[in-house]
Amino acid sequence: MSELFDAVDALVASRAKLPPPAERKRLRAAHGLTIDEVATALKVRRATVSGWENGKTEPRPPERDAYARLLDKLAELYPADATAAPVQDAAVPTTFTAAPVPAEAQTLSTGQASEAADVTATENTQTPAPAAAVPAAAPRPARTTRLSSTSRRQGAKKAAPAGTPAGTDPRFENGPLAVVDVEDGKVLAYCTGGLVLDVPAKSIPALVDWTLREAKLGQPKLSGPGKDADPLLVLTEAALERYGLPVTLTEEEKHAGRIPEGHKVIKQLARAEWKLTKRGFGPWARIYRPATGSERACVQLCIPSWNALDTRHWGEAGQLPPAELARVLGVYASRVMTPRGSTAVTGLELMTALHPPTRASEPDADGKRHSEHNPGSLGKGAIDPMNWPPCEVPDGHPVLKDLPRFHVRGPAEKLFEEAYDWARPMTDAECTLRHLVGIDVNMAFAAGANGLNVGLGEATHVKAPAFDPKLPGSWLVDLSHVDLSRVKVGKEWVELDGNLLPSPFTPKGERPEGPAWYATPTVAYAQELGYDVRPLEAWVRYENGRYLDGWYNRLRDAYLATMADLGVDADLNPTDFLAAMDGYKARDPELAIVTTAIKATVKGGLGKLRERPRGEGWRPGEPWRALSRPTWRPDIRAAVISRTRINLHRKIVKHAAFTGQYPVAILSDCVVYASNGPSPLDFLPYRDGRPLPGGFKLGINPGLVKHEGTQLVLWGEEVRERFHAPELNLARYIKDGTVTDVDNGE
Repeated sequence: MSELFDAVDALVASRAKLPPPAERKRLRAAHGLTIDEVATALKVRRATVSGWENGKTEPRPPERDAYARLLDKLAELYPADATAAPVQDAAVPTTFTAAPVPAEAQTLSTGQASEAADVTATENTQTPAPAAAVPAAAPRPARTTRLSSTSRRQGAKKAAPAGTPAGTDPRFENGPLAVVDVEDGKVLAYCTGGLVLDVPAKSIPALVDWTLREAKLGQPKLSGPGKDADPLLVLTEAALERYGLPVTLTEEEKHAGRIPEGHKVIKQLARAEWKLTKRGFGPWARIYRPATGSERACVQLCIPSWNALDTRHWGEAGQLPPAELARVLGVYASRVMTPRGSTAVTGLELMTALHPPTRASEPDADGKRHSEHNPGSLGKGAIDPMNWPPCEVPDGHPVLKDLPRFHVRGPAEKLFEEAYDWARPMTDAECTLRHLVGIDVNMAFAAGANGLNVGLGEATHVKAPAFDPKLPGSWLVDLSHVDLSRVKVGKEWVELDGNLLPSPFTPKGERPEGPAWYATPTVAYAQELGYDVRPLEAWVRYENGRYLDGWYNRLRDAYLATMADLGVDADLNPTDFLAAMDGYKARDPELAIVTTAIKATVKGGLGKLRERPRGEGWRPGEPWRALSRPTWRPDIRAAVISRTRINLHRKIVKHAAFTGQYPVAILSDCVVYASNGPSPLDFLPYRDGRPLPGGFKLGINPGLVKHEGTQLVLWGEEVRERFHAPELNLARYIKDGTVTDVDNGE
């Protein structure tokens, strides 16, 4: 009998009534759910839920019944006719909805801070467009309006703040951050999801105290042994005036990166027993009290008008209204982490947040736990500057203090793993073609970090070692014998025109002339090309691991999710991908800012691994502040750049072996080819929609390529002639064709 009942249930489920696709998306977004959360709950793929929401596919039993039940319950909470429904806690989606609906959020007094999550709008959770369609520009969120808190329906269910996963920590129910502004004489805190809080604080010390006691801002830790993220307050110009801070910094203050120690606000903080970090009260000030036990008391400030949000990485974010700025920073915080400073600082902090240096030990005989080294991390202490391999450190490092003052280190003394900056004159055959087409590798340096084995501890010096491609380190080896005219591609030897290829061993693409220092991926590639390598000496790290894997995964997921919200999905075919990428930033300029910030987090975080001195009276041979960090690791930076450059060269060689086409110019992760047509599909060897294995593939995933730009071959020849530079790097200008000066490689 039970089998009959099951059969009947299945029959009913197969006809379960579902709302239209646009309504499904609206209901999910209204409850603050992401596509990934729905997919996980229903045990299906993300692309499956995406297809249900854009009408490409329909759910089948048994998922159909569960999906219908979810939508029915959400429809009860968030009726479609929002204007006729009574005011309630339901979050009203502000963006990417089937029909634009004004965002409404309550202003909560400080006495009701514990209920701050009651009325929120959701972060953007747009799904990819159908295969052949690109969505129009997303409706802009309406200006957040405030309702009296007394209008809240009693007993209504709370909605989660925008972008927060299920089971949000109640300590941080109002999100990771707030933008503090002043309107009509009232101080307001704009949180993620459209939530607005009344701020009673009349001074900066009181604002910090209110944030920690009542605002319920912050973010749970990203790793088990880690620490929760401190709340972030973004102060608008109006808020700066209200709290007695300058709206802009003077030239002297900009140079110092802070306001003077004698400023009245700093004195107020001192009287209230708050402290500032060594960077002082600057664009990214941290205000704290020393931790007592596990309790932390720290608030991060961000001041856009002091250039906290660098326009190179955050675009026009600093000029956005408070609600929109809260949305941009909130999406970034939920997908990457709460900003801790510039994108570079945040990229570095993300590494530590995912691999905390210490963890709690197992209980001892008395049942007490102690702090111990966390395996897989870089540890708590920095490497002693005098223990660094001389080849791995930049000029001016303490370990080099005995070198003559004006000594210039050559390849045999200095590890020089950098990105490509290479170009060559075009051949006669290439000049007969019509176009120059640039392709760009998506998040190339993130892809270079994925799965990379890096050193975790100090290096060991070895003389005449046997090369081990699995052992991270720096190797002194002569690779001048590697001839690109005859190399192994896979298991077969192929003949190539080596004069048209850059060397994989130098950033300028020049063939090495003798022994030089290289990171492990570079030497391993020489072996892959079919040549023997015999290192003269090496600095190797026997303690190693895939330290950057979690970092890569976090940033990859953040990038893919945000690009999917902009209509560029990871599953698009090449033609639809190129169409989706055309003008994607205009669909939602705010989310486009987030994608730029994510990419800057990758590059900046890796750059911080080899941070150079920043003034402060530093002199060559003296240590500088960054050397005291466990995350000052130029060897890891070098390994990532080495692997990124090698990954690109491998694709170039496979493309040349299969098609006979060679690059004209390379700049970092952009490659330019001459082509008869203006599209990458005019020269990339796709067959039945499938790319060349191991070659270039169009797509949004890290390591795949997108269209960077197209110019005429005549344009390239004209600018090279105009500047009398036959090897002008055209990859630098391929995007818009604007050439402003001679390419000097800087």
